[in-house]
Amino acid sequence: MQPLTDAFGRVATDLRVSLTDRCNLRCTYCMPPEGLDWLPQEQQLTDDEVVRLIGVAVERLGVREVRFTGGEPLVRRGLVDIVRRTAALEPRPETSLTTNALGLARTAQALKDAGLDRVNVSLDTIRSDTFHEITRRDRFADVVTGLEAARAAGLGPVKVNAVLLRGVNDDQAPELLDWCLERGYELRFIEQMPLDAQHGWRRDEMVTADEIMAALEEHHVLVPALEPRGSAPAELFLVDGGPATVGIIASVTRPFCGTCDRVRLTADGQVRNCLFAREESDLRTPMRAGAGDAELAERWLAAMAAKKPGHGIDDPSFLQPDRPMSAIGG
Repeated sequence: MQPLTDAFGRVATDLRVSLTDRCNLRCTYCMPPEGLDWLPQEQQLTDDEVVRLIGVAVERLGVREVRFTGGEPLVRRGLVDIVRRTAALEPRPETSLTTNALGLARTAQALKDAGLDRVNVSLDTIRSDTFHEITRRDRFADVVTGLEAARAAGLGPVKVNAVLLRGVNDDQAPELLDWCLERGYELRFIEQMPLDAQHGWRRDEMVTADEIMAALEEHHVLVPALEPRGSAPAELFLVDGGPATVGIIASVTRPFCGTCDRVRLTADGQVRNCLFAREESDLRTPMRAGAGDAELAERWLAAMAAKKPGHGIDDPSFLQPDRPMSAIGG
């Protein structure tokens, strides 16, 4: 086994696997109302190809955590079987799912039975009208039901990811935290990142980590959690003495590139060594041309070796990736 080490000594052990670029919401900070031009079916990895590449990462390259993302991974028909086959790998990786929770009420128990360990649910508001405004869909009740099903199935800790948008829900952080605390969900606020399909992101319009902290501290006492952060993207804070916590992922204003342990595989078989990378490394083409697992592992190692020291959002020369978040995976 050879670890996925880059030129700066970072080792990738956390693999994010995008299973589809399709989504059943139309969040304003992600894509336009009409959606996007989805990947043709023949360009997407098959279930067998997905599992094979995950196997290469786990068995040959030291990956210990696999998170399934999208688009929206619940729209992938083979999701439960992919989870089952991933959980059967040796050594068994930790498995998780990032989802909008639409349809999770129907699949949570099946996913748990297949070997899924936990879920992260994207939810930016607990007001149904604001949810409709952000997602362009009237599905708030379905997300709540999905969250409840995940908790009942034992897919915990259930984490909630929230993005605050200026003038839309930036006044709702405390009520979202209280709602999550009452239900035992672990809330993480994420600074809005330049990954929208419209390329309309502007730093001066982004709600920053400091602003989020200030809003929360008007209602709660927050102190840094004692547990070491390690490579985790979220800074954790004890809420009112704990044990409950809230996290803030300050990808833009307080980047954590120096401890990054993540690597991404897109739905069409491209390795991305950084969420904001503008280059990708193709594994699908050589795999379909007959490359063995050893060759695929070598190509993956080469892709990681080229990883840059940081995402460079603060650099004047920064260019947003061509692909939006829905096509990259979280």
